[in-house]
Order: sequence, then structure tokens, then C-alpha cells
Amino acid sequence: MAENAIEEAPRTREGASRNPFVRLWTFLKEVLVELRKVVTPTRKELVRYTLVVLVFVVLMMLLVVAFDTVFYGLAGWIFGDIPPFGLAG
Repeated sequence: MAENAIEEAPRTREGASRNPFVRLWTFLKEVLVELRKVVTPTRKELVRYTLVVLVFVVLMMLLVVAFDTVFYGLAGWIFGDIPPFGLAG
């Protein structure tokens, strides 16, 4: 991680680091340096990443629905006032 660290700018006078405007200006310069490193994905990569996220979200939704159904059925079985697993009868 040391190679990614931004070296502290030399101080021209004592207390310059305490000036909020100097600190803000330094922060904004560092933000611009980091923004220059950003790589925009290609259209193919963007579509692939989007599909991966959508598939993951759908799988998580199915998992939550499965757990919800099982726990709902167990609660109905234990307390007896809800039909097990949502089945009428």
C-alpha cells in the first residue's frame, strides 16, 4: 500500500496544514489525481457487470423467499394458527 500513498506536500510555513482552505485545496488536488486513474469500462464489460449484478440480486431474492416460506411454515406449524407453508386445508 505504500506505493499508493500520496506524499505529504512540503509545508511552506508553520501551521499551513491547519488552514482549512489549504487543506481543502490539497484534498481537491488529490481527488483530481485519483480521478485521472479511473478507467471507464467498455460497453461489453458494462453489460457483463450489469448481468452479473442482476443475476446475483435475483439469486439473493430467491434465497430470501425460500427462507421466508420455510420460517412462515414452521411458525404456522408451531403456533397452529397459520396453515403450514401457506397451504389451505
